[in-house]
Amino acid sequence: MSRIFLLLAALFLGTAAAAQDLGGRALFERGALEDRRGGTELTLGLSQGVPWRAFTLTDPARLVVDFREVDWQGADPAAMGRSDTVEALRVGRIRSGWSRLVAELSEPMVIGRAGMRVTEATGEARLSLRLEPASPEEMAAASGAPRDPRWDLPEPRATAAPPRDPSAPLRIMLDPGHGGIDPGAQRDGYNEADLMLTFARELRDVLRRAGYVVEMTRDDDVFVSLEARVALAHQAGADLFVSLHADAIEQGIAHGATVYTLSDDASDAASAALAERHDRDDILAGLDLSGADDRVADVLLDLARLDNSPRSTALATHLVDRIRNAVGTVHKRPLRHAGFSVLKAADIPSVLVEVGFLSTAKDLDNLQDEFWRASMAAGIRDGIAAWALEDAALARLRRQ
Repeated sequence: MSRIFLLLAALFLGTAAAAQDLGGRALFERGALEDRRGGTELTLGLSQGVPWRAFTLTDPARLVVDFREVDWQGADPAAMGRSDTVEALRVGRIRSGWSRLVAELSEPMVIGRAGMRVTEATGEARLSLRLEPASPEEMAAASGAPRDPRWDLPEPRATAAPPRDPSAPLRIMLDPGHGGIDPGAQRDGYNEADLMLTFARELRDVLRRAGYVVEMTRDDDVFVSLEARVALAHQAGADLFVSLHADAIEQGIAHGATVYTLSDDASDAASAALAERHDRDDILAGLDLSGADDRVADVLLDLARLDNSPRSTALATHLVDRIRNAVGTVHKRPLRHAGFSVLKAADIPSVLVEVGFLSTAKDLDNLQDEFWRASMAAGIRDGIAAWALEDAALARLRRQ
């Protein structure tokens, strides 16, 4: 893909805007989406002008608009209007200080025009953007995420951690799923990203009191890509990676905790669909993955995985046993596996814990109950402790 339509504040904010504090947070005030004169027009009203950029991506077709920073509180993308060419709108934080709007497109389109006007008297800003129909080839030629250090996260890097001191406390990376522009599963005003961040913070405290060193892939409502989550675990020198989720299913009823390990072949169709949805959420948050044959190629070490796959399976087994003891029940099929990209750290035992299912009323009630969450956290702590004892006993055999 070629570099695309890129707009920065300096290119369009005039003398009136130059007097504004562009480092402040803009509040979202209103939005409108409509099909007009053969194209699609998006208008956003903000409390002040901020630096921004807009570009398109393909596979699937989508528009991305980045801001520094817009507070989307109170924004309802579904209420902005309807368009035959925009299937869905997402808004949210992409990282600290930066936010994003993503429009999922039903057909190839390119940015025809875009601009921001700032009212001198009030400082309020109005962003207007028009999308126009294009052929797939035209959209591909005009699309792609520009690389600009003023806007982008550093490239995720997998750094080799020094050999672990056997006497050092276990270092655990907790990974609260989703976040920012990707809220995850939603029900009755609750979303997976917020619930898992709350639980991860509580679990972190429980594990630290037990003597473990604990870090988190995010400690705020921000988006972290799957690749970056894996890289953060490597950079921290993590001994364990535990990803926390609370998904929803569209058909049937699912209840209780489930623990997943990595496998190319999913244990069942539901697990395969869940792993696919997690990867697709990453794409629809506006990432450009077109140039990567494998998003975690730097950490796919087959030889290391042969050693660590049994360790991940053992961890999952201990977690299920101790969670059952702590909360009284787990899913009827609690041990599963699928191709979750977030579990592809080849040299770190990794599991994904579905703490519950938002689609089940009882599980949603549990996730809101601090006493139930404390029991779940204790179960995970005890499962890790049991695994650590067994793993230490087997360590000499692995070295041989």
